[in-house]
This record gives sequence, structure tokens and C-alpha cells, in this order.
Amino acid sequence: QVQLVESGGGLIQPGGSLTLSCGVSGGALSSLSMGWFRQVPGMEREFVAAHTWSGGNAYIAWYGDSIAGRGTISRDNGDNTEYLQIDRLKPEDTAVYFCAAVNAQRFNYRRWDEYEYWGQGTQVTVSS
Repeated sequence: QVQLVESGGGLIQPGGSLTLSCGVSGGALSSLSMGWFRQVPGMEREFVAAHTWSGGNAYIAWYGDSIAGRGTISRDNGDNTEYLQIDRLKPEDTAVYFCAAVNAQRFNYRRWDEYEYWGQGTQVTVSS
């Protein structure tokens, strides 16, 4: 059973940067497609970024409109850790951020219900 644990959230000032980590256990990150979503109370879970596996050592990065041009998704397969960096943070980036995983190559990476495994979430608050 794949388990995911996020870390790296906290209180960040507007304009700052943060890097979220998602540690993977119970499976090999190298054969997983990964996604990041965020959620604020009363709202639906929002797609932030995805790193889809295309087979072998090929991965494709995708970004939601909310962080386009400000985000970088990456992975360290040897360390079984997925990363999401967001620069130039805005107060509207405040949310609980979740990482998610699925053992698939072709799927709708923007839909949260396409993912099989989820972390517990980490709070990110952007405020001065």
C-alpha cells in the first residue's frame, strides 16, 4: 500500500517561496504519476500541478492556471520524494496542499478522483 506524507508547509510572507515535499513509501516513485492539489474550506479540491509518468524515465510536468509561471514540480526517484516549489506566493495561495499518486500513465491528471493514494495534507498560509 502506497503511503504519502507531505511536509514543508507553514507561514510565508507574500512574495516569498516555498518547497513542499511528498515522501513516498510502500511503492516506487519511479512508476507513479504524482499530483498536487489544494483546498480551502468550503471549496472543491483544486488542481495545482502534476508529474505524469510516460514510461521508463520519462515524466511530464503539468501546471494549473493558479501557479502557471510560478511553480516547479520535480522528483527524486532515488529518495522516493516528490517536490513542488511555488515562487512569488500570494495570499490566495493559502490552502491545505495535498500530494496524490496513481499507478497510471494515461489519465485525467486534473481530476482529483483519478488518483488512488493521498497524503494527509500540509497547511500553507501566505500572510504578512
